[in-house]
Amino acid sequence: MFIPDRIIFQKDSLNYEISQKILDRFGDNKNIEIITLSSNRYKQHIPGDDLYSMYREGKKTLIVGVKKGFKFQTCKPSAHYQLPLVSGCMGQCEYCYLNTRLGDRPFIKVYANIDEILEQSGRYTNERLPDITIFEGAATSDPVPVEPYTNSLEKAILFFGANKYSRLRFVTKYNDIDTLLNLEHNGHTEIRFSLNTPKIIKQYEHATASLKKRIEASIKVAKAGYPTGYLIAPVFIYDNWKEDYRDLLLEINKMLPGNLKYPITFEVISHRYTTVAKDRIMQIFPDNTLDMKEEERKFKYGQFGYGKYLYPPESLNEIKEFFQKEIDEIFQHKEIKYII
Repeated sequence: MFIPDRIIFQKDSLNYEISQKILDRFGDNKNIEIITLSSNRYKQHIPGDDLYSMYREGKKTLIVGVKKGFKFQTCKPSAHYQLPLVSGCMGQCEYCYLNTRLGDRPFIKVYANIDEILEQSGRYTNERLPDITIFEGAATSDPVPVEPYTNSLEKAILFFGANKYSRLRFVTKYNDIDTLLNLEHNGHTEIRFSLNTPKIIKQYEHATASLKKRIEASIKVAKAGYPTGYLIAPVFIYDNWKEDYRDLLLEINKMLPGNLKYPITFEVISHRYTTVAKDRIMQIFPDNTLDMKEEERKFKYGQFGYGKYLYPPESLNEIKEFFQKEIDEIFQHKEIKYII
């Protein structure tokens, strides 16, 4: 569970139930600064003199606001739209693309007007009838660490569970999912867990749940009848990487129950980075050991008009062949969404 150093309530946010619940939970905690604003200007309340310190102070800050615009961003290829419940993440993963997306102070923000957001998702769903509309709840966030005191996911899961034509999916690196286990989800919410090898988690995924806790949480979710999946990303090539990733797959399979209603899904993404991301990472994590040597990578333009440095084609093929073979051999009831 995310416990911030400071909570900033933006203008009008305290008019909503979620805000009052957060205030009731943390208002008497002398270790947490409570700031109530008469506007939405928050930057002066998050300390830091340089990018290094602003990043770390931002990661300790929770902002509670009201979602004003109701035009949802698209979210191809994983979903039709983003569902804006939360933005930002308490994790400090050195490789994360959000390092370049959430500003110099990458705070965590929850939206208090959850009912209005869900109503808007219903309007988007109605526009596409009779087709099913899929919403991604973790496109720019990890909503799970704030769930114990926002219950935003609980509300969303119940909302989507009651709608025949809409689906919710989200991914997490955390394990605060116990309040979700007994909900009437009706199989309309897919919960995925982002996993990596112990070496990568220890070295690069700071302030996240351990691999053991993530797998344990995923087993609870699967047993509760949710469609369950694993995002294995980013895949790094290093000494003995195949042995480590094979052990990871074997550990998952060993713990999974054998009578699952839905196939376990897999999404596998190799490590890639942009020049902008590298520059930001070098400032935030100056001692990082990430493999970011341009001369050993293949530059490729993406669909959004900017380029990324990928592993060379022979390495990507090796990754694809490895995971395709291992997942096919280890798991019975599974579906590989993609390996890229």
